[in-house]
Amino acid sequence: MKKNILNDIILQSILQYSYIGIHVIDEERKTIIYNEAMAKIEGLESQNVIDKDLLSIFPSLNEETSTLLSVMKTKEPIINKTQTYLNYKGQKITSVNSTIPIFCKEKIVAALEIAEDVTHIRKLSDQLIDLQNDLVTTNKTKGNIGIRKYKFSDIIGNNDKMKIAVDIGKRASNTISSVLIYGETGSGKELFAQSIHYGGIRRRKPFIAQNCAAIPDTLLEGIFFGTEKGGFTGAIERPGIFEQASGGTLMLDEVNSMPVMLQAKLLRVLQEGYIRRIGGVKDIPIDVRIIATVNEDPDECVKKGLLRKDLYYRLNVVYIKIPPLRERVDDIPVICNYFIDKYNRNLNKDVWIISDDVLNSFYTYSWPGNVRELENVIESAMNYISDDEHTLKKEHFITNSHIFKKYDNPNVLDSMDLSIPLPNLMDNIECKVISSAFEKCNYNVSKTAKKLGIKRQTLQHKIKKYQL
Repeated sequence: MKKNILNDIILQSILQYSYIGIHVIDEERKTIIYNEAMAKIEGLESQNVIDKDLLSIFPSLNEETSTLLSVMKTKEPIINKTQTYLNYKGQKITSVNSTIPIFCKEKIVAALEIAEDVTHIRKLSDQLIDLQNDLVTTNKTKGNIGIRKYKFSDIIGNNDKMKIAVDIGKRASNTISSVLIYGETGSGKELFAQSIHYGGIRRRKPFIAQNCAAIPDTLLEGIFFGTEKGGFTGAIERPGIFEQASGGTLMLDEVNSMPVMLQAKLLRVLQEGYIRRIGGVKDIPIDVRIIATVNEDPDECVKKGLLRKDLYYRLNVVYIKIPPLRERVDDIPVICNYFIDKYNRNLNKDVWIISDDVLNSFYTYSWPGNVRELENVIESAMNYISDDEHTLKKEHFITNSHIFKKYDNPNVLDSMDLSIPLPNLMDNIECKVISSAFEKCNYNVSKTAKKLGIKRQTLQHKIKKYQL
């Protein structure tokens, strides 16, 4: 078999059995390639499309709205465009398309379209917008009945870093400035965002939270800015979350996951104070306070290109850093007690305390999921404890035994008197950790502070405190 014939067979097989939809038309607008994946997306049979005029199969399209015909006319590629259209059966299809012109000796001879079906996701996003709109309307008429609203009093802990974060949040409540919150997953970013909103001057206006990582890039713009009837085939007049949150607060969770192109549009909205729906021509003024969150260090997000520098500066008017749980282990007992009380009520239990050996393991565990993980751990143990027991012990943490495995061997806690008050115990632990790090760094204050992740002045204060 000749090599060029074999290559043609292989290419045809790849095109035919690829899970990505592929549609190619020639210069006469007739389909010459239409693989099974594309047929599945559009609900058609390949034999009914091949060698047919494109517009006879898709009557809702025209030379302006069809990406294939547009590319044939302009000779310019169209990348990642969301397209909604009707096939000849009247079914509405939404896909994300990349369409490129095919040239032979500098003459355009065909257009190739690669498509990913997002019809189901489009329906879900439209339902999400409608539900949010219904929720806002219901809240306005019924006064937020049944909606859990967090306030600063719901933030548990007395750690110094947490107190600083709460104090900044309280000051920000009565301003209209944008807020940027940095915290690891599970550290309580939405808790802070809601506390700022419901503790401030916009408390009687809508609070809407949108996770920027939960929605495909191509659909976020419609969710943000809404759609105008006729903006694309099947489009209806639907407000986006900026309009729904007007007068109130819009929380953009994990804004560093938002595509850079949409970040530019968001920046323009923040600067100019109006939005334009997809397919619309009217500028709609909006009054929305933005609280954005990131789960990575924002400076690193800028360096990696995940967050536009100009948007970062626009959002970072008020900056709040929520300390991870591993940096505020002194709050673990009070947080545990809070969740024990919560699940005593929810699970009809009568737990009083948590054992010292469990707490000791909690102090040294890294808590990658932060407070959210701690709550799940407590809830799980509360399901295993019997009704006549009152103390949570290691044997009750069946699902999360990994927390204890690493610390079953002798360690610094074994030499401590666990009967002493917790603040004194924590001081003893901190003293031993600092002393060990200080020795390993040859008693260099700057190196030790860097190793411990604290400021040099803070380390000097602790050295003086513990007389090291």
